Amino acid sequence: MSLIKPLTLGNRTFPVNIIQGPLAGVSCAPFRALTWRYSKPAFSCTEMISCKTLIHQSEYSQQRFIAKDPDEGPVCFQLSGNHPVELAEATKIVTDHGADLIDLNCGCPVKKIRSRGAGSSLLSDATLLYKMICAMKASTHLPVSVKIRVQGGSDEKFNSDIAAAVQDAGADFLVVHGRHWTEHYETPCRYDEIRFFVENLQVPVIGNGDIACMTSLGKMFATGCAGVMIGRAGVGQPWLIGKLIAEMNGEPFNLPLHQEQGALFLEHVMNLARLLGSEKFAILQARKFAKYYARGLASRLEFASRVNVCETLDELQSITGFYFGQEQAA
Repeated sequence: MSLIKPLTLGNRTFPVNIIQGPLAGVSCAPFRALTWRYSKPAFSCTEMISCKTLIHQSEYSQQRFIAKDPDEGPVCFQLSGNHPVELAEATKIVTDHGADLIDLNCGCPVKKIRSRGAGSSLLSDATLLYKMICAMKASTHLPVSVKIRVQGGSDEKFNSDIAAAVQDAGADFLVVHGRHWTEHYETPCRYDEIRFFVENLQVPVIGNGDIACMTSLGKMFATGCAGVMIGRAGVGQPWLIGKLIAEMNGEPFNLPLHQEQGALFLEHVMNLARLLGSEKFAILQARKFAKYYARGLASRLEFASRVNVCETLDELQSITGFYFGQEQAA
């Protein structure tokens, strides 16, 4: 029996229960547009956006974070901050900018984010988290969520406190990444802790962590979560969610040809350059995700190395054409 079914979050209902999650340096409009072309997720997410960026910087400076492609579907704007008043103002701003849902990041493990009292540092202060969710709910009519990490193998014991804060503040749903903020990707996803939130909340829980194939998708749904969120596996594979939905429904799915995959990488970078108004910055970003597009290349490490020293879009086109045009998939 297919586990793909409609997903109701707050006042919105989506036809499927698989989501493309937020990814720093990746999930702006050019990436999301490709996802929508090949897959039809419930919704996709922006990169994490600082409340201060939204409040104090010009709209031009915000374009990377707030721009939406006319061909993409619903978008969840993910906010970062640690002050309820600022969060309330930022929530109003993204509501006016066309957000379909709004999420608060409580999982980012990066030191500079934690040092500002944002991201995963909020997991140690359930009272503040409660106030921040209340501020968001009071500032928008859109569904509001929180994306968290779990207490994992640490000495921190915050799962129960966070579950209570999320429930009592009236969040519409919760996204749970099954690792502690100090745990890296080699640590297995902690499905039991995701199940804890499923069993202790009356709002939908979305499971996140290590979903890349039918087997991992099944493991996540076995927690009882209402939906799942794809993370890194979606980079370089904008068709992944469409493929998983088709396989779950017992339907055929044709992968893009090898050369088309190279063309998608170039399209992603070219559109990023247009969005940012900077060829240089687009190439710097491309160096971070080139390896994901090259998953199927026998010479993927060599391709990534070439991209890492590439400096112009013309050079990038030449490199990509060579590796994706002449080499067969591994």
